Amino acid sequence: MYVVLFTPVVFLLAGLLVDGGLAIHARQRAADMAEQGARAGANQIDEAQLRATGKPVIDPGRAVQAGEDLLDNYGDDLTQRGCQATAEEVDCDVTLTVKPQILGVIPGFGSFTLRSSASAHPITADGQQ
Repeated sequence: MYVVLFTPVVFLLAGLLVDGGLAIHARQRAADMAEQGARAGANQIDEAQLRATGKPVIDPGRAVQAGEDLLDNYGDDLTQRGCQATAEEVDCDVTLTVKPQILGVIPGFGSFTLRSSASAHPITADGQQ
C-alpha cells in the first residue's frame, strides 16, 4: 500500500526536477541565442561613417542579415527568430519550444514556449556610442 501511494508522488517530484531543470536551461539558451544574434548584428559597422565621423554607426541591412545568419546556425532548436536594426541598435528575438521529458506523459503537460529578446549597440574603445 505504501509503495502504491508514494510511487506517483516520487514520479511527480522527479518530473518537476528534470523538466524544471530543462526549462531553466532552455530559458538560458534562448537568452544566449538572442544575445549572440544581437552582438553579431551590432558588429556590422558602416566603415565609411566611422572613418568620416569617428562615431560607430550600424549598417542596418548587414546587421539584420548577420544576426539572422547566426540564428540560422541553431537550426531546428528555434521555433521563431527575428532581428531588427537601426543605425544605433540591433534587437533580436528568439522563441524555443521545449517538450517535457517526464511530465509530458501527464495530460495537460504539453510543450512550453520560451521567448527571449536582446539588444546590442556598438561602442568604441573610449566608450563612445
